[in-house]
Amino acid sequence: MLTALTALLTALLTVVAAPATARAHQEPKAPADFVSLRAVDPTILQDMRYSTVHNFVGERIDGYRRPLCILTRPAAEALHQAQRRLLRQGYTLKVYDCYRPQRAVDHFVRWAEDLDDQAMKQEFYPDVDKTRLFADGYIAEKSGHSRGSTLDLTLVELPARPTRPYHPGQPLVPCYAPRAERFPDNSVDMGTGFDCFDTRSHTLDPRIQGAQRAHRLLLKGTLESLGFVNLAEEWWHYTFKPEPYPDTYFDFPVSAASLSRGQRAR
Repeated sequence: MLTALTALLTALLTVVAAPATARAHQEPKAPADFVSLRAVDPTILQDMRYSTVHNFVGERIDGYRRPLCILTRPAAEALHQAQRRLLRQGYTLKVYDCYRPQRAVDHFVRWAEDLDDQAMKQEFYPDVDKTRLFADGYIAEKSGHSRGSTLDLTLVELPARPTRPYHPGQPLVPCYAPRAERFPDNSVDMGTGFDCFDTRSHTLDPRIQGAQRAHRLLLKGTLESLGFVNLAEEWWHYTFKPEPYPDTYFDFPVSAASLSRGQRAR
């Protein structure tokens, strides 16, 4: 009798505990007004660097389950309008990063604190001492990307050519080297590569002139006319204003599973 009662109690506890365990491991979901960019404009190119190993850390970043651009709907729709204008001028937008979960920012912070890990220094921060990354503002414990209306992007001249894939271990070239020497990207020449930790990346750096400056100003003028604000220290970084979530830092993974069916790409 005692054995039977023990077995019954064990079974009941298992039934009660199972839903609690499932809830404990359930990932957070995106709010209803977050969308996949492809659902709003499938013509915008996506080169999502943090879902690959070709970034300043040198490994895939936590929280990037898929190479997917997720944004708040107002930001995505404004970007769609920018794309329509640029297509008429022979260009397309290309995004490098969009919504970024807090766990990815935490990954950046852990990497920045590990002064022995400088595997990607030669390309992304050749002239910056890693001890200065926080003080100089290249790394922070919070990012506007986690609020969902900030993105990193560039211009590509049409017809877009494919970009040669990055192979780990290949020789690294400084991100501010002449375009023909640095890592090949099918974008127009902006004077530096994406995520270049250098003052040459400042949008209006006076050393950037000619076609490089014209490209930056074309991107800046187009986006700012539609409500985006540029971060002066990074030519690729824009935030749509007003932000729907100006004080909220989300942590749902970059994945279609984080979105409801209606928010995903058709």
